Amino acid sequence: MKVGVPKEIKTHEYRVGLTPGAVREYVAAGHTVLVETGAGAGIGAADDGYRKAGARIAESAREVFSSSEMIVKVKEPQPSEWTQLRENQILFTYLHLAPDPEQAKGLMKSGCTAIAYETVTDAHGGLPLLAPMSEVAGRLSIEAAGAALKRYAGGRGLLIGGVPGVQPARIVVIGGGVVGTHAARMAAGLGAEVTILDRSIPRLRELDELFEGRVRTRFSTIDAVEEEVFAADVVIGAVLVPGASAPKLVSRGMLSSMRKGAVIVDVAIDQGGCFETSRATTHAEPTYEVDGVIHYCVANMPGAVPLTSSQALNNATLPFGLALANKGFAAVLENPHLRAGLNVYRGRLTYKAVAESLGLPFSPIDQAAA
Repeated sequence: MKVGVPKEIKTHEYRVGLTPGAVREYVAAGHTVLVETGAGAGIGAADDGYRKAGARIAESAREVFSSSEMIVKVKEPQPSEWTQLRENQILFTYLHLAPDPEQAKGLMKSGCTAIAYETVTDAHGGLPLLAPMSEVAGRLSIEAAGAALKRYAGGRGLLIGGVPGVQPARIVVIGGGVVGTHAARMAAGLGAEVTILDRSIPRLRELDELFEGRVRTRFSTIDAVEEEVFAADVVIGAVLVPGASAPKLVSRGMLSSMRKGAVIVDVAIDQGGCFETSRATTHAEPTYEVDGVIHYCVANMPGAVPLTSSQALNNATLPFGLALANKGFAAVLENPHLRAGLNVYRGRLTYKAVAESLGLPFSPIDQAAA
């Protein structure tokens, strides 16, 4: 198969769909890989490195899109990219369609087969292609919160871990999944006072055992969320409903009862955000203030550490990408985990949660492929 890797064009996105090491695996499996010139610059991978791995270098994204049977990316395609997709072409990348009707309609119009990293599953019911970036984003969320808490950034002027004799920051993590666990690990490691809210009692038990009492766990109710958020210096939004829009757990009205200079980090912003006042920001302008509360809502947080992120992502996506390259769409039909990743097929939405979030018709894969 002809596999194409365009350079990412989203603001301050430095990751790359395939590293040179991953390209070498595709080439060894008998596939042709076309990489846009400069695509790996953000991770320090020059064109020559890709050539040595067996790739051909394209002078433009248009050449990559027009010549490839499968496009491997990191972030969701931008308008100039989805208009270049075509029928019978496979797109393998993060999509996050639920809060993005324009992209969904663009992909449907193209007729392509779009497989979303974030909904591919594994035998344990996990999301193996979302997990590595969730790990990175969870850890980065605490770094971002620490920067935003500084007084010159508009925050309360707190050091997350405090110092002897001075109380540390109080950090509340809403959601005990991968993002929340890694955020709590970083925060606790720095000496913060950490609480995790979740609605799964079994998960709260796991977290209590994992952190051995160093992190408080609390069942998430409306009362509990209000009590914790109002007393927090930092609130990390780490809620995930696979494929669907994130639920809004902190309303605009609640901000007035929060501490002035407190920080919200919405890691769920790719799925629309879990705070009512969230709107996507970029690494160029990562924060804004609403009612005295600092909001950090960067939609591609792992893009800030592209070398770590690209390597972690490629480790996870490689077996699935090779399966698609080896068998094409047949791999989707044969592999239930890849089938779970299918969001758009020949103009139809094939992922129920996405269709429901967008208010558009849902076509099960059996019907769409008929």
